[in-house]
Amino acid sequence: MAQDKKYYPIGQRPHELLFYPPGDEPLRRRRLPGTRRHLFKWRSRANPKTLQQERRLADKRPLWWAIGLGALVIATPFLSNSMITIAAIFCMFAAINVLWTLVIGTAGIFSLATLAIVGIGGYAAAALNVWLGLPWPLMFVAGGLAGLLIGGFLALPSTRLDGLYYALLTMGFAEICRVFVVQLKALGPTNGSINNVGSFIPKDWFLQRPGLLLGFGGAFLLLLLSLLIFRIVNSERLGMLLQTAREEEAYAEAVGIDYRRARMYVFLITSGSLGVIGAFYAMFYMSISPSIFSLDQLLLLFAMIVIGGLGRSEGAVIGTAVVVLIDKGMLELGPLRILLIAAIMLVVTLFANNGLVGIREQFRNYRNRKKSEARARRTEKGGEVMPEEAIEFTDKQEIYYRRFQKRLRDHLKTLITDELIEEHRKSPLGKHSDALNRVLNYFRRGEMADKYAIMRQPDGFHRYKIVAFSGERGAPPRLVDDRIYEDINEAYHAVFLLRVNDLLES
Repeated sequence: MAQDKKYYPIGQRPHELLFYPPGDEPLRRRRLPGTRRHLFKWRSRANPKTLQQERRLADKRPLWWAIGLGALVIATPFLSNSMITIAAIFCMFAAINVLWTLVIGTAGIFSLATLAIVGIGGYAAAALNVWLGLPWPLMFVAGGLAGLLIGGFLALPSTRLDGLYYALLTMGFAEICRVFVVQLKALGPTNGSINNVGSFIPKDWFLQRPGLLLGFGGAFLLLLLSLLIFRIVNSERLGMLLQTAREEEAYAEAVGIDYRRARMYVFLITSGSLGVIGAFYAMFYMSISPSIFSLDQLLLLFAMIVIGGLGRSEGAVIGTAVVVLIDKGMLELGPLRILLIAAIMLVVTLFANNGLVGIREQFRNYRNRKKSEARARRTEKGGEVMPEEAIEFTDKQEIYYRRFQKRLRDHLKTLITDELIEEHRKSPLGKHSDALNRVLNYFRRGEMADKYAIMRQPDGFHRYKIVAFSGERGAPPRLVDDRIYEDINEAYHAVFLLRVNDLLES
């Protein structure tokens, strides 16, 4: 009795998230407000075996975002007061880094004035609240307008300066802001700080558990808004224009893309948003101090971007989580925690291509390279399809065709003898034996790519060279060698020998 065959699942289909909608109902996909982007990247297709309609989640990143942020919201009420504060600080700095990623990654402007814009927005909102009695809801508007004004001022040099020079300019601007605030006479008694700032957190709840949870809720909402701004800007027209300019500025300018104006728009959008975060920062602590402009705080933000990875919002959030957890959650280590952050940043820089978020892609490339090397050691030219190659073929008929071709070539190899080659040399054209006819028919049915041909030379009627077709429309054939044949039959036999050699090597 024959034993039943055991089949093993291969490929990625068993691990895909699939839904089976009714075939008689239209598909409805919700879009992000103000954009043409969908909330989730669902793709419909028919199963090639069952012909049943399937819906597949092509991009799982929004799903992971929903799971991660949902887990943070659910877990935070069960944490201690200190951990709730750390979670709120994480959300604030993650929102800042997401917007900073837009400036550095999408716009390509290496600005180090991110915290300076946050500080100016926070100081403007706090000053209007303390000295002019501005209600706390309007502090967000004041902070956003202050950030927008400073962003417009800083965006102008970005059209003339680039790279290191603009980074030094913005770093100097941040230091000037710090010195100005410290030396301001009105803030002299408080060493440059503004205290007793109005807040959305009631004074009775300040530093209490309800107030901490309310502060975390506001910071989490800021993070969601920053992610929404990143998604809208990076995925829509502005982001597409800047991606083209980042690849080749000369080409973008040649096709009519005004990438400088697009960069200014992105810088203004992020500056206004950073000003709003600055107002929230002042309300969250009910005060603001010149430490927001400090260089060490800026370098911590830079470490978050380097560790997480540049150009992607998940890199900004992951890097922020790592640095904030070490800096705020391991205070008992003292100065060693700064050395720990520096060591992590050094290791990530040495061994990861694009921070922690790039490790997955880096590992996939390494795995695919090793698979290709192992496949190259086992495969043979024109051989049968290997098991791991089978999942790459949509049309399974191709697998059987290659198997047939492999067996046909194995049979034809047994027909290649010295007598057959001598027969062809004596009579390249005309009637041949059955074995030689089989071999020649196989050669004639070959694919056009790398197929040999005889080319007559323009300098003589009986001068020939052997060429090989490229197989691409419009591409000229390549010259096989420089040998010139004076007899057409000799050229025919030379082509035959080249084809025989290819057959025996396959």
